[in-house]
Formats: sequence, C-alpha cells, structure tokens
Amino acid sequence: MWPCLLLALALLGTVPGSLPGFQAVLLPRQHSGRCPWAQVNAWCQPMPVPQSYCQNTYRGQLASVHSSARNQELQKQAQTYHLLLAPWIGAVTSRRAGKWESYWEDSSPWNYANWAPTQPLHIVTTCTTLSVRDGLWRSRFCFQLRPFICQY
Repeated sequence: MWPCLLLALALLGTVPGSLPGFQAVLLPRQHSGRCPWAQVNAWCQPMPVPQSYCQNTYRGQLASVHSSARNQELQKQAQTYHLLLAPWIGAVTSRRAGKWESYWEDSSPWNYANWAPTQPLHIVTTCTTLSVRDGLWRSRFCFQLRPFICQY
C-alpha cells in the first residue's frame, strides 16, 4: 500500500545511507531553536503540519502501522538517526460519539496497536509517537515539536 517511507529529519548535518524501502531526506538546518534535529522548512513542526507536509510534498500520509514487523521496521529506521525525540506516526486518539477511540489519519483500518502501559491518554485529543528506544507508542499533545515519518 505504501511502498516508500520518509523519515523527515535534519540531524546535525548528517544522514545515514539509504535503506531498502526507505528514503532519507536532509532538511535545512538554518533555525538554531530548541529542536534543530527535526526541521521542516527550517522550523520544527507540531502536528498537524507534518501531515500537511507529507500530503503536499509526497502525496502521502504520516505512517500508519498495521503489524509488529512494520512497527519494528520503523523503529529500526528511526534508530539509525540517533533521535532524541520519538517521531510522530499517523495515529490520533480522540473522543468520538461519546467514547475514546484511536484511528489512523489515512483512514486505514485500526488492526494493530503497540501502546505503552497506561496509554493512550484519554484526557484530550492526542497524537502518537513511536519510541525509538522500545518501539512502544505514546500519546502526546499534538502541539509538541517532533520529527515525523511520512509514507508514500
């Protein structure tokens, strides 16, 4: 369904070599703010900017994860960048029709989850990160500045 993935990062001026099924892109490092390792158009981005970036630039979406194998693949790819922050993936948790539910922004089926204990949060609508350390998903406030994974 999504043959290519893009981990949108700028990492201290270096990008590891391409891995099969992935394409790495070095983005500008002109901004010297609090998040220089994850920039889009020279600025760190909160959600939903990464979703728009994936759509407008690659005609894709933030990554959706439908298996343990895919989760591990994304985790390993993100680890090659030595990230300090977990990247956004395309899962959102919100209250719909009176109950909390998680869904993929690309509207694909919700058929796999890898939440950390006590996750997802059921306080406000939250976006989801993939931990590069343990591969578990965590709810985060969508305004946080983070790297992100596009699929296209």
